[in-house]
Amino acid sequence: MEVDGIISAIVIGIVIGVLGRLVVPGRQRIGILWTIAVGIVAALIGSAIAGAFDVADTKGVDWVEWLIQIGLAAIGVAALDRSKARR
Repeated sequence: MEVDGIISAIVIGIVIGVLGRLVVPGRQRIGILWTIAVGIVAALIGSAIAGAFDVADTKGVDWVEWLIQIGLAAIGVAALDRSKARR
């Protein structure tokens, strides 16, 4: 992965993390940096999953890839929030 790919993954990860946090109902007890980290990981894993199912590169906006990434971010935010609540 090149430098511009890493930078775009970080920027997209920020957006994905915030969207994933908005999808999870209720108040989350994790900070914004954790949300961004979850979003970056979700963006990278979601891109890999979309590539495996051959829906990563479509004509126009890649809605399926975005939905996969947002879903993964929501799952990650909820899981991290639950793990923080148990402490």
